[in-house]
This record gives sequence, C-alpha cells and structure tokens, in this order.
Amino acid sequence: MKAVVGDILPLAIAVTISPVPIIAEILLLLSRKPLANGTAYVVGFVVGVAGVLGILVAVAGAMDLSAGSGPSSGAGTLQLALGVLLLVAAVRRFRGRPKPGEEASMPAWMDGIAGFSPGKSLGVGIVVGALNPKNLAVGLAAAVAIASASLSTGQAVGSVAVYVVVAVLGVAAPLVVLLASGDRARPILDGWKAWLGQNNATVMAVLFLVFAVVLIGKGLAGV
Repeated sequence: MKAVVGDILPLAIAVTISPVPIIAEILLLLSRKPLANGTAYVVGFVVGVAGVLGILVAVAGAMDLSAGSGPSSGAGTLQLALGVLLLVAAVRRFRGRPKPGEEASMPAWMDGIAGFSPGKSLGVGIVVGALNPKNLAVGLAAAVAIASASLSTGQAVGSVAVYVVVAVLGVAAPLVVLLASGDRARPILDGWKAWLGQNNATVMAVLFLVFAVVLIGKGLAGV
C-alpha cells in the first residue's frame, strides 16, 4: 500500500493546487453567506472527488489490471494514454495563457456566484470535484495505480481516503484562513484570488507537463 500511496500522492496534489476550484471557494467566502456557502462547497468537492475516484477504482478493478506482483501491460497502456492526453492539455493551456497586460477569463458558471445559496454551493462543489476534466484524468491515473496493485478492499479504501484528503486541501485552505483570521482574511483571500486567476493557465500547464512525463514514463515501463 505504501508504494501505491507514493504513486497517487502527486496526482492528488495536482487536484489540490488547481486554481479554478480554489478561486470558486474564495468567491463563495466573499458572498453574503460565507461560512455556509464555503463549507457546503468544500463538502460537495469532497463528495465529488471521492465518488468519482471510487467509481473509477471499481471500473479499473473490473478490468483486472493486476498481473500478480505488479501492474499488467493494460495498466501501462492506460497510463501511457493518459500521459499523452495530459501532454496535449499542457500545450493547449500554455498557448491559452493570458498575454502580458491581458486579464484572465474565468469560467462562465462563476457568474453570479456571490448570490449562491448553500444548496447550490454544495451542488457546484460536487460537479467541480467529480466532473472537472483534469480531476477525471488524474483520478483515472490514480484508479489505475490502485486497481493494479493487488490491494485488499481495506487497503484500496485507505488509498482512496488518502487521495481525497490531500486533494481537498486546496479548496479547504481559504475556509481555514477565514475561520482563523476573521475580518483580516479578506485582503489575504483577495490576493490569492488575483494571483490564481492571472496564473491559472501557466500553473495548470506546468502541472500537466510534469504528470504527463511521469505517466508516459510509467506507461512505457509497463507496456
């Protein structure tokens, strides 16, 4: 299990430092119902990430990716394909980054986020955690690592739990800052939002490139 955790931790980090979900949490914490909306969003994000990873692990397990003492060639093929997919995404993100002096655009679903209710914040958290394409890609890579390691059910559940805990740290951080700092949190959160929004494309391009290289290397070794 230790080896699997070592494989999935970097993937979980790719989820936790994703700028857009963190920006959404910051905007909710600056809304009319900051604690209710922010907490609901974090809970929804946890549910979304855990739910989709659990489903992906079950599907990957049904494909019998394990070859006894190690991953099968099928697992290597999947990792290779995911690596290529992330490499393409890295190039697209880098080419789409804002030019100097240009303001970065945010997803359309963030319009009106200040008026969200806790229920809508919960739903958005679930969708962002589960259906974000980047989360799906790295979640699938994590599922392949877990399913191909011949773990017991308890070990697989433990691995999923570790992944989810690390993956949620990014969206939970602004909530922790608000709870710890109160009114003093606003300028901190505003600074985070501005930096993350302007550097979103660059951050994601670098992340995609790093994990693309890792997955392509693992895939080539396993094919």
